[in-house]
Amino acid sequence: MTLVEAAAALRRRAVSSVELTLECLARIERWNPELNAFLTVTADAAVGQARKADAELASGMDRGPLHGIPIAHKDLYCTKGIRTTGGSKTFAEYVPDFDATVVERLANAGAVMVGKTNLHEHAYGITSENPHYGIVRNPWDLDRSPGGSSGGSAVAVATGMAIAATGTDTGGSIRVPSSWCGTTGLKPTFGRVSKYGVLPLGYTLDHPGPMAQTVRDTALLFEAMAGYDPRDPSSVDRPVPRCLPEEGELSLRGVKIGLPRNFYFDRIDKQVDAAVYFMAYTAEDLGAEVQRVQAPDGEQLNALAHLTLLAEAAAVHEPYLRKRRKTYGSDVRTLLDMGRVIPAVDYIQAQRLRKRILGVYLDILKRVDALLVPATPMTAPRIGQKQVEIGGEMEDTRIAATRLLRGFNLLGLPVLSLPAGFSSEGLPIGCQLVGRPWDEPLLLRIGAALEDRVQLRRAPPRYA
Repeated sequence: MTLVEAAAALRRRAVSSVELTLECLARIERWNPELNAFLTVTADAAVGQARKADAELASGMDRGPLHGIPIAHKDLYCTKGIRTTGGSKTFAEYVPDFDATVVERLANAGAVMVGKTNLHEHAYGITSENPHYGIVRNPWDLDRSPGGSSGGSAVAVATGMAIAATGTDTGGSIRVPSSWCGTTGLKPTFGRVSKYGVLPLGYTLDHPGPMAQTVRDTALLFEAMAGYDPRDPSSVDRPVPRCLPEEGELSLRGVKIGLPRNFYFDRIDKQVDAAVYFMAYTAEDLGAEVQRVQAPDGEQLNALAHLTLLAEAAAVHEPYLRKRRKTYGSDVRTLLDMGRVIPAVDYIQAQRLRKRILGVYLDILKRVDALLVPATPMTAPRIGQKQVEIGGEMEDTRIAATRLLRGFNLLGLPVLSLPAGFSSEGLPIGCQLVGRPWDEPLLLRIGAALEDRVQLRRAPPRYA
């Protein structure tokens, strides 16, 4: 059941929040041992919250569409009285005495938290192969990666262990797992969703965001998460518009979509290429005008994003790395050590170039309303696979997975990831819609129109 369907069923009294919550908890009990999507399950508290939601709804008190909906939080979000590990041994015993702003807002909206999801250690990776808490597995093929770092959240949503979930995206960490697990995720405009109470990785790159089954579900979660927060220095004081696309077939007449002729389609799997072009043809069929555009040098953009994250992550973890070095897994520790030797002059020059490239993208987005590009150049690789073959060439799995994603973190632009099809092996393929700053409503409208027309199946057959 989608969030939109569940919200409607709750208001028809066709189902109760307790029933929805118990169903999610039953799925967790049945499938989490093999999928490892959850680190902490808050069953008793969730049932209590669900009972409260049912009582409030019965009395006429309606907090909005999330009221009574079971959700999960990535274990990077601080939760009062509940451990928040960041997927690490560094914070294995950390129990916050406060809620992250997003957790607080979703609780105030009536959402029911069923637990905290597994992730790549410290959110610094794309596989969710966690050396401390175990590997998260892809429900479409248990031998394959779900992506990361928000792998547990994507798996929870894909299998109905939660109706929706929170994620974070620093270099693709919402969009990689959304692409590989067949779910939807939104990396909002930088500053749109508060980072307060979210364990940091990259000060200027971190983007908290929603993950859900459908575009409309994602829109509802985003509306509740977004908004100005004075406790977050990077939060921007802008009103949050209504983002939920209307029901019924949506026209894209008057919408201009840019299809880059370079970089984003240069080294990608043929089936990914075909799926994304099919989405472009679908957009045209819905009335959109699709234009070819020239994108800036994507390799340079990735290099700047990579350098920026290395330096910022090293700064974030400097006090912990000195005192608790042995608590870090080898892959994350290596990246942090690399960041510690980045010269300050290189970091500063990267920020200067960052502004220039953003200006070029904003010029492109004056001519088109959104860009349509692949999310990842390939489908989910096998767990432990260090290299992938794309177009006859071998490429590092981590670099390949984030090649089309991490630049948009550097630019801070909003990006919606949604399913675009399936490979011949039955694995999900994802695409991205990239928009102007603060233009999430249009991205969600375009995404909903494409989703409605294409009508892809939502869940892995075994977990449907």
